[in-house]
Amino acid sequence: MYLFFVDRGDIGETEGRITGSDVNHIKNVLRMKPGEEVSVSDGNNCRYLCRIKEYADDGEEAVLTIVNRQENDTELSSKIYLFQGLPKQEKMELIVQKAVELGVYQIIPVAMKRCVVRLDEKKAQKKTKRWQEISKSAAKQAGRGIVPEVRNVSAWKEALWAARELDVLLLPYELAKGMAETKEILASIRPGSSIGIFIGPEGGFEKEEVEEAMAAGARPVTLGRRILRTETAGITTLSVLMFQLEE
Repeated sequence: MYLFFVDRGDIGETEGRITGSDVNHIKNVLRMKPGEEVSVSDGNNCRYLCRIKEYADDGEEAVLTIVNRQENDTELSSKIYLFQGLPKQEKMELIVQKAVELGVYQIIPVAMKRCVVRLDEKKAQKKTKRWQEISKSAAKQAGRGIVPEVRNVSAWKEALWAARELDVLLLPYELAKGMAETKEILASIRPGSSIGIFIGPEGGFEKEEVEEAMAAGARPVTLGRRILRTETAGITTLSVLMFQLEE
């Protein structure tokens, strides 16, 4: 069944509404008629089974009758924050898409020393808006109960500060050794913990960044003997955590 996200204010006790570009998609692409059912999420982990009542406001609004309401059961018990070093080209779009599919709670793009990409404020805002749209689309496809937020691009120091209150900080690092130790670290993470993952850009972390992250409480972990691309490292870490934390 098709899933659409709406603002909490657009859902009442017995009726709801869908507005914006989703209405065109429902009406003209999916060609759904009054009486057909859709699934609607309020972005706060509640899902509603709805029946299309009518198209109003000259076809700009889909009026819905709420059939039932239920808690969404697709979210992980832990909130995972991905601190992603800015990659080149369109790799960030892939990272956002797959991270959302795998259960990430929030994505924070980070400007690190070895980042090739340098975004001014105007370009950064435009990129962030695009990444947020991709997050919403991926959340629909994956049946998420929320749309993970893609934060504005942060400086490295800002990212460390933002991560200071998280329960667990992981630093996948190509120079980290000891798969046994990594397995112990991952096995010790309990459901419900807040988790931060730091991923370096194409050139990896500067030694100073690794030292600062460790001073902030991050624990270096290895993802194996092979060197992974930046767009693979975060996805791999999220996959392992999803398997570990899924209930």
